[in-house]
Amino acid sequence: MEKTVIGIIGCGTIANSAHIPAYLKNPDVRIKYFCDIIPEKAFGAVEKYGCGTACTDYHDVINDPEIDAVSVCTPNRMHMTITCDALAAGKHVLCEKPAARTYADALKMQEAQHKYGKTLNIGVVNRFSSAVRKIREMISNGDLGEVYHVYVSFRQQRSIPGLGGAFTTNAISGGGVLIDWGVHYLDIMMFCTGDPRPETVSAKAFCKLGVDMKNYVYEGMWAENTKDLNGTYDVDDFVTGFVRTSGPTVTFNGAWAQNIGVGESFIDFLGTKGGIRLNYGSDFTFYTTGGGKLVSYKPEFKPNDMFQEEIDSFVRAVRTGEKQPSHIDTVIITAKMMQAMYDSSAAGKEIVLE
Repeated sequence: MEKTVIGIIGCGTIANSAHIPAYLKNPDVRIKYFCDIIPEKAFGAVEKYGCGTACTDYHDVINDPEIDAVSVCTPNRMHMTITCDALAAGKHVLCEKPAARTYADALKMQEAQHKYGKTLNIGVVNRFSSAVRKIREMISNGDLGEVYHVYVSFRQQRSIPGLGGAFTTNAISGGGVLIDWGVHYLDIMMFCTGDPRPETVSAKAFCKLGVDMKNYVYEGMWAENTKDLNGTYDVDDFVTGFVRTSGPTVTFNGAWAQNIGVGESFIDFLGTKGGIRLNYGSDFTFYTTGGGKLVSYKPEFKPNDMFQEEIDSFVRAVRTGEKQPSHIDTVIITAKMMQAMYDSSAAGKEIVLE
C-alpha cells in the first residue's frame, strides 16, 4: 500500500512537539508540505526535518491531489475555515484542540464532515492515553460502582501563555484557561464516563491577574516567543462551575494564574464502590475497601506515547475509514458544554441545554 501523504498546516509549538515527530515515526506516512503564514516557520521545518516543501498558503496544500490528509495546527480562529475547506477538497483532517473558538464554528465543522464524508478527528489526545483508557475500562466494568460525581482541578500560580498574543486574545483563541487547558480535563471526564449528555451548566469565568500585563509577575511563560505586552488580554485566567449531566455531576476549578502557590492538576472520579484520582498526564490511584479496611493502590499498566497513538490512529482511520474516539461527532459534546460555560458566565445564570 502506498504511503499516506500528509500536509502540516501551522508550524508552531504543537506541530513541532507532537504532530510532526509522530508522523515521521510512522512508516506509512510521507510529509509533503509544511505550511505557515510566517515563512520562516515553514522553511525552518523543511530544513529541520529534511523533507517536504514549504508554503505560506494552505490552499496550496489542500488543492494538491496527492495530499490525503492534513494536520491543522493553527491558532483556534482558523480551525473552522481551514478544516471545512480541507474537507470540501476531499482531504481527511486532524484538527488540534479545541475544535473551534465557538460551538457554532464546531457545528460547521461537523456539518462539513457529514457532507463530504472524510475523517475529522480533533486533538483531544488524552483519549489515547493508556492511563485514561484504563480508567474508562474500570468505570465501564463497574469497579467504581455508580460514578455520581467528578471533580476537576487544573490550577497553577502564574502560567498565562504568550501574554498579550494569540493565546490571550479572545478574537483569536475564543477563551483562556477553560478553552486551552480545561478542554483536555473536561474531555477526559467525558470519555471516562461514557460521554454523558450535559443538561445544565452554571459557570463563572474571571479575567483578573493578567489584565495589567506590564506589571504581571511570573517566573516562566509557555509560548513566551508570542508575548506582546502591547497586545490584548481579554480572556479568562480563572474559571469555576457546576454541570449536571445524564451521568455524574461535575464541578471544576481552573486557573492559568492565581495567588496561591500550590498547583493542582488532577481529576477525581467518585463512585459508590471506589474512587480514582488521576494525576493529569501521569498515573492514578484507586481507592476502595476490602476485608473491612480502606484500600488504595496504583493499578499497573503499560504507559504509552499518547501523541504517537493519536497520530497512528488518525493515519489508520484515513486508510481504513475506522471511526476514532476523537471523531468530531463525539468531541462536539464537550464543545457544546464549554460554550454553555462561557454563556453562563456572560449571562450570570444557569444554562439549560437541549
